[in-house]
Amino acid sequence: MPEFAANRYERMPYRRCGRSGLKLPPISLGAWETFGGYRGEETARECIFRAFDLGITHFDLANNYGRPPGNAEIVCGRIFKEMPRDELIISTKAGYLMWPGPYGEWGSRKYLIASLDQSLKRMGLEYVDIFYSHRPDPETPLEETLGALNDIVKQGKAIYVGVSSYSGDFFNKATEIIKREHWAPIVIHQPCYNLLQRGVEKDLFPNTKREGCGVIAFCPLAQGVLTDKYLNGIPADSRAALWWSEETRNRRFNESLLEKLRALNKIAMQRGQSLAQMAIAWLLRSDNVTSALIGASKVSQIEENVKAVYDVKFSDDELKKIDAITA
Repeated sequence: MPEFAANRYERMPYRRCGRSGLKLPPISLGAWETFGGYRGEETARECIFRAFDLGITHFDLANNYGRPPGNAEIVCGRIFKEMPRDELIISTKAGYLMWPGPYGEWGSRKYLIASLDQSLKRMGLEYVDIFYSHRPDPETPLEETLGALNDIVKQGKAIYVGVSSYSGDFFNKATEIIKREHWAPIVIHQPCYNLLQRGVEKDLFPNTKREGCGVIAFCPLAQGVLTDKYLNGIPADSRAALWWSEETRNRRFNESLLEKLRALNKIAMQRGQSLAQMAIAWLLRSDNVTSALIGASKVSQIEENVKAVYDVKFSDDELKKIDAITA
């Protein structure tokens, strides 16, 4: 097993996930489009090892991450074997299309249990720390989805369960069922949340706070848009260049968005932060957010983003200026 930094836990200020006993680093590392996708295993190993050295203990995957779907779990699973398992929080999810036929997606008991079994085999693990219902299923009864999550915990295949992309109303219905049935609680919710996508502030956060549920924000940098690398064009080695279609690039990088990014970047520079650091710090300033889930294709990106943890205070004037640009 490689030697990791002896001081890795000294500077990272871990946060309690809602009212649970689980603590997470304020920055977690995900493998949505990067590891096993447009970045290979050696890059994944470098990034994951460096993240762990910096105190990042939470690594987030899903059954469909990577190309082909599932490859991220295979790649990261090999890396996790080189690390101290009991010091890691490893999560995965099921909900999106994974195999053909009527049982290969959504939220049925059949799909969730089969998918997690496949994920565990791909990663070579006996259990995951967090297993998510990746998206709400409009047709399967919530009782079936949540009952499957509860049984997964009872079987020892996951320690905690969570949901992702559930609206405030859907989340409320889920928590009502769980209380009634005395099932494993939803410990964490994973919504899309960043400076450019703020709908969950009104729709979701009052509900997660009331229920003592942690929140981990995915796409905190809007898939790299909330960084300074796109302010003057699209770099050849960026996710946008390597992964997105021309139509997607043209739609996302319109002049209105670029004006917002330049205005936000000006505030970040005045704070002595990069745009990415400020975008993460802005999320972490809120007691609604347990962790920001970043992706990375380079070690330097992780090192830059971790610095945001140490300056999450904003003046009232700064917040007003940010609201004027993004709210």
